[in-house]
Amino acid sequence: MKSMILCPLLFFFIFACSAVYWMKTDSLWTLHRFLNRQFTAEDIITSVQFTAEDIIKSSTGIFFAETTEKLEPSPFAVCAVESAAQTYPNRSVYFFMKGLTKDMNITESSFYKAIPLLSSFANVHILPLYFEDVFKDTPLNPWYQKVNPAREQYWTHVSADGFRLAVVWKYGGIYMDTDMISLRPVSEVDFLALETTKSCSNAVFGFQRHYQFLWDCMEDFVKNYKGWIWGQQGPRLLTRMVERQCGMPVVKGTEDATCGNFSILNPQRFSPIPYPAWERYFQVWNPSDTFNSSYALHLWNFMNKGKKKVIAGSNTLAENLFIKYCPYTYDFIVKPTSKKYT
Repeated sequence: MKSMILCPLLFFFIFACSAVYWMKTDSLWTLHRFLNRQFTAEDIITSVQFTAEDIIKSSTGIFFAETTEKLEPSPFAVCAVESAAQTYPNRSVYFFMKGLTKDMNITESSFYKAIPLLSSFANVHILPLYFEDVFKDTPLNPWYQKVNPAREQYWTHVSADGFRLAVVWKYGGIYMDTDMISLRPVSEVDFLALETTKSCSNAVFGFQRHYQFLWDCMEDFVKNYKGWIWGQQGPRLLTRMVERQCGMPVVKGTEDATCGNFSILNPQRFSPIPYPAWERYFQVWNPSDTFNSSYALHLWNFMNKGKKKVIAGSNTLAENLFIKYCPYTYDFIVKPTSKKYT
């Protein structure tokens, strides 16, 4: 009698364990790769003799960049890369880091957490950023050969402005800032995004390889270069180029617009919370905020300047976004850090 009862229970137990196992396999493998590997720059860039041209094969990449010497990206940057990797599982995500060199050891020390974590995702590729390679064979190369970074007030930002134009023109795909959390795939191929109804954003855009508009933007970058004016080579550049080519489009509600053969996306697509209201991300989450019209959310890190952090258990909008769209960043970077503040 006991065997008749135990057999079904044993079968159910084995079935339940198997189901849990298969549901968690991918998550456990990612965790295993993160916790049990030692990484060197050679691991990260596949081979020391490889260049970006060798690795970036398609025109569907997602591009991020760290243009400072930092080797431990902020939780926001890690979340941006992870959320893109999760949102676009069939596309490669490339994270260029200026501080990364080919002869550098990236170990499992308490200091380096972000790079090993991001490298555990099969579609994430971390590459050293060499401006001379990115700008080569573009209108930005003569400018880069002459500019003196030490005399540039906004060099980190200006160099990043140039990088995004050149890398998308060279390889094709989508560029995103490292404070952009992806929610769902962008359906358009060639697009700019509006930051407000009267200005374009350069925090995110996407074009096919060798798209003429980007070449024209790089020429304007050099011709009208004024590195001492904030945004002159970034949002202002894209805004004046669109105005010159099409006039600033008028968008209503959640409607998008077009300029020639590319789309101009409504501010709701990436900036439903405008930059003057950036602190909303660090206020208690309102479940009615679904962002159903958004592809990604811009967290306006420049406005934040590192003052506000994502704290585990705070129930802020930012925390809930991390939990849902970059869970590994939340579990392995935010949670351990939050213990210092609680």
